[in-house]
Amino acid sequence: MTNYLETVDSEWFKQRLTGAMVVICVAFAVLIVRLIYLQIIEGTEYRRLSEINSIRLQSVDAPRGLIFDRNGELLVDNRPSFDLSIIPKDAKPVQETLARLAHHLELPVEDLEAVLEQKKGRAAYKPVQLRSDIGRDALAAVEGHNYELPGIEVNVTPRRHYIHEQSAAHLLGYLGEINAEELKKVKNEDLKGGDFIGKFGVEKSFEAYLRGKRGGRQVEVNATGQVVKVLNTVDAKAGRNLFLTIDYHLQRTAEELLAGKAGAVVAVDPRTGEVLAMASSPAFDQNLFITGLSREVWNKLINNPHRPMENKAVQATYPPASTYKIITAMAGLEEGIIDESTTFDCPGYLAFGNRVFRCWRHIGHGSINVVRALSESCDVFFYHVGLELGPDRLAWYARAAGLGAPTGIELPNEEGGLIPTAEWKYRRFGVPWQRGESLSVAIGQGYNLVTPLQMAMVVAAVGNGGIRIKPTIVKAIRDVDGMQVYRHKPEKIGQLPVSAATLALVRQGLWQVVNRRKGTAYRERIEGIEMCGKTGTAQVVGRKSTEDMSEEEIAEQFRPHAWFVGYAPAEDPKIAVAVMVEHGEHGSSTAAPIARDVITAYLGEAVSLKPPMSAAADKNPNPSVTGLSVKQSQTLQPPPDTHRKAVDR
Repeated sequence: MTNYLETVDSEWFKQRLTGAMVVICVAFAVLIVRLIYLQIIEGTEYRRLSEINSIRLQSVDAPRGLIFDRNGELLVDNRPSFDLSIIPKDAKPVQETLARLAHHLELPVEDLEAVLEQKKGRAAYKPVQLRSDIGRDALAAVEGHNYELPGIEVNVTPRRHYIHEQSAAHLLGYLGEINAEELKKVKNEDLKGGDFIGKFGVEKSFEAYLRGKRGGRQVEVNATGQVVKVLNTVDAKAGRNLFLTIDYHLQRTAEELLAGKAGAVVAVDPRTGEVLAMASSPAFDQNLFITGLSREVWNKLINNPHRPMENKAVQATYPPASTYKIITAMAGLEEGIIDESTTFDCPGYLAFGNRVFRCWRHIGHGSINVVRALSESCDVFFYHVGLELGPDRLAWYARAAGLGAPTGIELPNEEGGLIPTAEWKYRRFGVPWQRGESLSVAIGQGYNLVTPLQMAMVVAAVGNGGIRIKPTIVKAIRDVDGMQVYRHKPEKIGQLPVSAATLALVRQGLWQVVNRRKGTAYRERIEGIEMCGKTGTAQVVGRKSTEDMSEEEIAEQFRPHAWFVGYAPAEDPKIAVAVMVEHGEHGSSTAAPIARDVITAYLGEAVSLKPPMSAAADKNPNPSVTGLSVKQSQTLQPPPDTHRKAVDR
């Protein structure tokens, strides 16, 4: 019996042991299979995820190139910005982390949650920027509680800083976040969503030079996403520095003279085409676009009737008014319609058809020649010339002088203006040109539209002896080591299609505008500096509708625009200026004083007082314009229906 029981127990134990061995073997088999799956089949993927959890790549933004004026004065630089981000994978539980962060920053937690919701679907280990440029107080709050804010990081990035608020705003431009459409267009792998790029001014035109090359670093992080070790670094490459042609102190002077007015001032060097100042008023603060522009502020800017977001120097077009008489005089002289001794009688009006075209001087100018007509801005004289020329021949000279087309300056969205012809009018309105319309066009009214920069370049060409030079805003570009990668060379793009004798008469008339007692800008003459110029008053509405009203009774939006264009010194110009003041009423009293002060600020007392220039002494005015490289030859065909006299080209 005993042996039997022992045999039964032995069999039972063996069965239990065998069962246990099977379970153990199966368990080990499952473990081995799982290890094989994890280490061999899925090993590569889990190795990648492991590295992502511990080793990460961080982008390092490149500092943008600096912008200086022609004398090396810094206009635009970069400042450090503290940007707050969250890495959702490291910030778990995310809601609690955001709540603690909102408490420390004294912000509504809903605002932070809304930002994170917008980025939903983004990889959990990629940072999401919650706030940019948080300031040092917020930085201290985050850094002081970083142990309870897992996944929260603060990165220091370069942020654009415009040193002089609103100064040269339209010229410098501003930055804005790149949008999806722009991201598709640019062929730059270094750009990504969230980057800031140039949106206006030279910031946009020279984006490729100013933008640097992004760097990066490889870091090791702990379980909460905090960096514990920097493994490798690739330094960012800073953008190149721009040296503009403007003189900042002259720019500031022009802006101060325009304060409280809507308009533009353009000053150029007639020898090189370099823009010395370009002011547009009113302006805006470019830094608002960097720190963040509220909808309320944006609406105020775009709904302002004085258009502060428009660069009036190159984007706004106006009737040139009497400044256009420079073109009419050149065309009339070249076509043989008038000469130095030709006179017309001005009784204060010209009757044509069933209309009366008045001169600005109601009592008239009497018998007057071309030089005096320019000096005293006689409308009747140029009515006669315009009738003889007709629209097409007059338009040919205007376009040959650079009007009716963009100048080619390196600024975005430049307007070309409008120089009308008979064909244009028929194509535009479906009706033929009326002879009476030539009277208005001849004195710069009617359909004529120009920009202040265009008129500055016209008067610069008159002053420098007839050479049309392309305007420029950038003098040089250098890399961070100071090596020069670009330097501007003056570019001749054409020649005024007039003889030396014609130019001499026109220059004499412009000299008399300022320096002869009856000249329209005689009150603005400069002691020690001979300035030449031309005033203009551009009608916004027909004279007839306001002729019985005093200036005070006319609503501001219906008052004329004020023009002045000029250059100095008379015999060897170093600066040419165009001033346009919207609804400024009179060029002689509003625009000319601004031009006078700009020229005085630039030239100072450097030019000694010279005796008045005589017509004989100005027969061959060909100031030296050196260093020009011919970019393109300009072949001018004679205007239609011409009976031009032979001239020395």
